[in-house]
Amino acid sequence: MAGRLSARDLIELVLDDGSYRSWDEPLGPASDPDVAAARQRTGLDEAVITGEGLLRGRRVAVVACEFGFLAGSIGVDAAERLVSAVERATSERLPLLAAPASGGTRMQEGTVAFLQMVKITAAVARHKAAGLPYLVYLRHPTFGGVLASWASLGQMTAAEPRAMIGFLGPRVYEALYGRPFPEGVQVAETLRRQGLIDGVLPPEDLAEVADRALRVMLAPPPAAPAAAPPQERLPDVPAWESITLSRRPDRPGVRQLLRHAASDVVRLNGTGAGEADPALLLALARFGGVSCVLLGQDRRNQTDTGPLGPAALRAARRGMRLARELRLPLVTVVDTPGAALSPEAEKGGLAGEIARCLAELVTLETPTLSLLLGQGSGGGALALVPCDRVLVAQHGWLSPLPPEGASAIVHRDVEHAAQVAEAQGVRSADLLAAGIADRIVPEHPDAAAEPKAFCVRAGREVERELAALLHAPRAGLLDRRLHRYRILGRHLPADDAVA
Repeated sequence: MAGRLSARDLIELVLDDGSYRSWDEPLGPASDPDVAAARQRTGLDEAVITGEGLLRGRRVAVVACEFGFLAGSIGVDAAERLVSAVERATSERLPLLAAPASGGTRMQEGTVAFLQMVKITAAVARHKAAGLPYLVYLRHPTFGGVLASWASLGQMTAAEPRAMIGFLGPRVYEALYGRPFPEGVQVAETLRRQGLIDGVLPPEDLAEVADRALRVMLAPPPAAPAAAPPQERLPDVPAWESITLSRRPDRPGVRQLLRHAASDVVRLNGTGAGEADPALLLALARFGGVSCVLLGQDRRNQTDTGPLGPAALRAARRGMRLARELRLPLVTVVDTPGAALSPEAEKGGLAGEIARCLAELVTLETPTLSLLLGQGSGGGALALVPCDRVLVAQHGWLSPLPPEGASAIVHRDVEHAAQVAEAQGVRSADLLAAGIADRIVPEHPDAAAEPKAFCVRAGREVERELAALLHAPRAGLLDRRLHRYRILGRHLPADDAVA
C-alpha cells in the first residue's frame, strides 16, 4: 500500500500537537543480527512503540506497531513492552488506543514468541474488565497471531482503507496449497461488509471518531433528573388505528430518533464475528447528558425479503456485552413487523437467539431502558423489551404476532385482525395499564405528522429515564428488574405488588 504511515507519524497525526510522551524503556544491545539491522534501519529499538498523549485534550494511552521493523512482528521484548503499557494504562485508568500493523508473531523467536499473545490478551482483558475503553485501528497489513489476539478485542474497531487484514498470510497460503489466495477476502472493506469490523477510516479521520466514541464511553454521571411530569391525557384510540399508523412508511424510526434527539453518535457494525444484519442498528450515543449503548430495530431495513434475522440478535447481544464492559446503560428501540420466518432463520438458530437475548438482557448488570417506537411484533420484539423501564410511543404496540397472524390462528382468517388486536391488549394504553410500559410518549396526532418534534420529545423522555436509573441505588437493580417480570399478570394484594 502506497503512502503507509509509520507508527510515529500516525501517533503525531492522531494526538494533539506536541503532547506525545513515550513510555518505552531502553532495551539492551541486540544479540540477533536481524534485530540489530532493523534498529539501524528504522531508528527504533523494537517493533512496538508505546506512550501517552492528549486526544482533543483528553489523556489517552497509545500502542502502535512499526511494520518497517521486521514486519511489525511481536517477539518477547515487543510483547513485554506491550503488556507493560496496557497494565500502566489500566492502573492509571486511561483509555487505550491500539494501532497494530504486523505480520504476526516473530518466527525467528519460535514458540516462546508465539505464546506471548497469551499475556498480551490477558492484559487487554483486564483493562476492559476495569471498565476502560479499548479502541483498535487496524493498519496495513495486520495478520497472524496479532490479529488472533489483541488486534481483535476492540470495543470499537476501525481499519485503514484497503488495508490487508487476515489470519492466514497470502504468501503462506500459496506456499501450502500451490494457488493464490482469493483476492478481496482479506481487505478492510470486505471485513466491514461481513460485520467483522465497525468501519473503514482514513488516518486523518481517526482522531475525530475516537474522540466522539470516548465522549460517550467516558461521559461524567448526569445530574439528577427533575421529577417526571404527569402523564399527558391522551385520546382513546382503537388498537387497529394505532397499528395502521405505526405502519406508515413515513413514520420516524431509530435513525430519525438519533438524528434529532441524540449527540456524539458512533455507529458500530455487525457481530464482530462475521455477520451483519441491517435490521439492527448498534451505536454509542448520548441523549442530553446521558451516554448509552443503543440497540435499534431499523424499520427502514426490514422488508419481506430482508426481515430481522438471527444475525441481528447476535449483534444485539454484542451491544449488551459492550454495555456491560463499559458500564453504560443500555437502550433498546423496538420497531419490527416481526422476526424472519424462513428456512434460513431456522438454520441460523432464530429461536435460540431470541432466548439468549432475553437471558442476557434480563440479567444485565447495567440499567436498561426499552422504547417501543412503533411495531412490536413477535419474538423479534420480545427479545429487546424486558428492561428496567419501558417507554412506548402513543401508537406503538406489542403483540405475540401481527394481528393478521393472530386472527388466522384464532379465526382461521385475517378479517378479524382488528378484533383480535383489541382483545389482546396490544396498544400503548393497554400496556401501561398492565404494567408492561411505564410511560407513553405522546404523538400529536401521530409521529409521521411531526417527525422531528416527536423524536425530540421521545429523546427527552429517554434522557430523563436514564438519568433517573443512574441515580437509583445500583444495589438491588437486578432483583427489581426480575421482580417486575415475575409478578407481571398476577393479581396481587397491594402490599405484595411493591418490590
